[in-house]
Amino acid sequence: MEYLPLQLAQQASGLDLLEMWTIMGPPAKAVAIVLFIMSFWSIGIAVERWWTFRQAKGQSKLYAPQVAKHLKEGHLKDAISVSQSKNYRYSHLAKVVLAGLQEYQFQQETGSSLAREDLLDTVHRAIQRATALTSNDLKRGVPSLATIGSTAPFVGLLGTVIGVINAFQAIGDTASAGLGSVSVGIAEALVETALGLFVAIPAVWFYNYLTGRVEYFNVEMDNSSSELVDYFIKKTA
Repeated sequence: MEYLPLQLAQQASGLDLLEMWTIMGPPAKAVAIVLFIMSFWSIGIAVERWWTFRQAKGQSKLYAPQVAKHLKEGHLKDAISVSQSKNYRYSHLAKVVLAGLQEYQFQQETGSSLAREDLLDTVHRAIQRATALTSNDLKRGVPSLATIGSTAPFVGLLGTVIGVINAFQAIGDTASAGLGSVSVGIAEALVETALGLFVAIPAVWFYNYLTGRVEYFNVEMDNSSSELVDYFIKKTA
């Protein structure tokens, strides 16, 4: 009988994850489920954003020289047609340039009596609105990665506290401070801690990477906006 606690500890230490799940209490399982959902959510967002950014980069690389060629030749309608093409629906540059081109065309076709400075200012505001909307679309879902990265360790800590509480309850129920009576609760607590870190670390990595890509796209859109405004300045000179 004196070896019973040691035998229980050995049995508990040999538990695999499936067995650990079966002995977890409802609160600990609820915490684990929340962490799994957070993990799947962060991975889903990261994969979707990575694919979208890849498409945006590739399509913009093909779009830029084509629209530049039409603008240099003075073919405004052709430039708008290219910008509206489904082949560039993910291109962030196409969305921004299209807004400026359409606003300029609208002002020209309606016979607007705006002064040159007012016309350019109107076009510039249209480009700025498109840039803000496009930037916001690029960031869709990315802030949730920061939320997951910052809260997952605390959710895991909650599971750890629950596991420790269960361990002390086991001590009280058995009236013994032996290792065997608390090993399951301690193991449960450590698993929750590890799971919380496992969810948080990739989420932070994904967030930093995707935020950097969004900033890069913002710089590209700002540069394209400036070049388009310069083009209209020369065209209306």
